[in-house]
Amino acid sequence: MRQIIKRQKLEKEHITSSDLVRRDVTGNIDTYLHKDIIKVVTGVRRSGKSVFCFMVFDGSDFGYINFDEKEITGLENYDEILRYVQEFYGDVKCLFLDEVQNLENWELWVNSLHRRGYNLLITGSNSKLLSRELATHLTGRYISMELFPFSFREYLDAVGFNIKDEYLEEERGMVLNHLKKYMEVGGFPEVVVKGYDYKYLQTLFDSIILKDVVQRYNVRYPDDLYNLARFLMSSFANEISYTGLKNTLKFRSVNTVQKYIRYFEDAYLVFHLDRFSFRHREQINAPKKIYAIDTGMANALGFRFSENNGNLMENIVAVELLRRISGSSSRLEMYYWKDPQHREVDFVIKEGPDVSQLIQVCYDIDEPRTKERELNSIAKAASELDCSDLLVITWDYEDVEVFKGKSIRFVPLWKWLQM
Repeated sequence: MRQIIKRQKLEKEHITSSDLVRRDVTGNIDTYLHKDIIKVVTGVRRSGKSVFCFMVFDGSDFGYINFDEKEITGLENYDEILRYVQEFYGDVKCLFLDEVQNLENWELWVNSLHRRGYNLLITGSNSKLLSRELATHLTGRYISMELFPFSFREYLDAVGFNIKDEYLEEERGMVLNHLKKYMEVGGFPEVVVKGYDYKYLQTLFDSIILKDVVQRYNVRYPDDLYNLARFLMSSFANEISYTGLKNTLKFRSVNTVQKYIRYFEDAYLVFHLDRFSFRHREQINAPKKIYAIDTGMANALGFRFSENNGNLMENIVAVELLRRISGSSSRLEMYYWKDPQHREVDFVIKEGPDVSQLIQVCYDIDEPRTKERELNSIAKAASELDCSDLLVITWDYEDVEVFKGKSIRFVPLWKWLQM
């Protein structure tokens, strides 16, 4: 234990002495840093939670324990950890507990530390496990936030590209070049900063499946689960149905498929959107749209980047919307829309009881039939949902057009991602 805590302290000192990419969400948790409330950061494995928390605690004396180590999680008396922390850090009252969900009954120990006056910042890679235990044992005494892989703004910052509202023509070409690269490699920090290749993302995918799903839930048929995970990653930005997945992959029941997908979502591997309907039952029974948490990981699992520009753009927009909704104080919800004639709108943003915005994503807007189809769909949805804020996100086309009496904004993806 002494050697582990010592090594982790050296790792912390090495990381904090390096040049770090600032995250856009830092301000959401800074306000509460020295208040008597537990700070919780969740997100997919290797999304940069640890480094982010080091930056949050920058300038403060704090102890650091990473619970992704079997020797620590096997302890019977967790207060032993404090003895070794004090040996290497002194009498610190700020503690950063990393991947704390690996500790059995962790919430009871965290509650005990909080009662003893420790200022706690904790992270975890499983949203439901953390939220369930926190809601049960720490009601009203914590705030939480989600951290995702790098946004495009953070990606540009990491590669040293100067972010502007407007660019000269040659600079605009460079922005599009960076956007293509971002679509291809994704936003996991070690891929962007250290240049790790697809093999790293394949290994990370396997690690998430094994550590955050199979071991966590004692899955009896891991091969079936693994095949489903890969299938979902290959279906990003497409509709899925639980019955269809059951039949295609030869599962025993629809319930098993639903359960496994919940596990993947809890581990932040994928997420889904419901089809918008004013009738709750229709919304539940309709097919879902599935998205990968990172396009680089989806590409690493065998997809051909050059043939998926439209889906990759849509997936990037979905993750960015999820990021913005997660960090918003408004009552925002996200859906997709489809009518019986198969007209479809990619994203319906609902604020409280009202639909506040419709968003269509279109890579090939220069093709007349494609443009006609996309505009027909968003205009029809606008009439049905009584929405006037209509946006089409394009590859590099910008304008405002009137179509069937509806004013529609066209904004390039690179510009929208920097808004």
